[in-house]
Amino acid sequence: MTFCRKYVIFVFGLNTLVRWGWTDLAGKDGKLVIVSSEVLPDIISKVLSAKQLRARGEVPTSAEACRAVGISRSAYYKYKDSVFNYEEQFTNNIVSVYCLLRDEKGVLSSIISKLYELNTNILTINQNIPIDSVATVTISIRFDHEIQNTATLKRELLKLDGVVDVKIISGE
Repeated sequence: MTFCRKYVIFVFGLNTLVRWGWTDLAGKDGKLVIVSSEVLPDIISKVLSAKQLRARGEVPTSAEACRAVGISRSAYYKYKDSVFNYEEQFTNNIVSVYCLLRDEKGVLSSIISKLYELNTNILTINQNIPIDSVATVTISIRFDHEIQNTATLKRELLKLDGVVDVKIISGE
């Protein structure tokens, strides 16, 4: 059996979540470990910075991103698919909402408008084909718990015309 070492690093705030372990050719994964970002090599933060420059469109090529942060392209390509920024505050505020809607014009649009009024950020919308004049919709949103809570969210959505039912299926 042949083994190779595999590292996948997710950085959030001052801590870093590192997925590491032995992986055989069949693809069995290891375990998760939390490590302070202070003990990581400087190259990791530079790769993250280069990836951020590319994602924001601040530089047109990976080569320019590498030059901007002071790393080689080979180091960038070695780690770029294994290192990811992780925004801890965002995951705590993500909620999935299941809605049962009448098959009428504008119902989904009114939900989207209400979510905008409630200062949420819509991450995903999955609408199914109507059956018996109702359609199911699952919406993943991010919102500030200090401003809104899931009970208020549910109550506000149920007030809308055409909304039959609302359930919070994940989140706080």
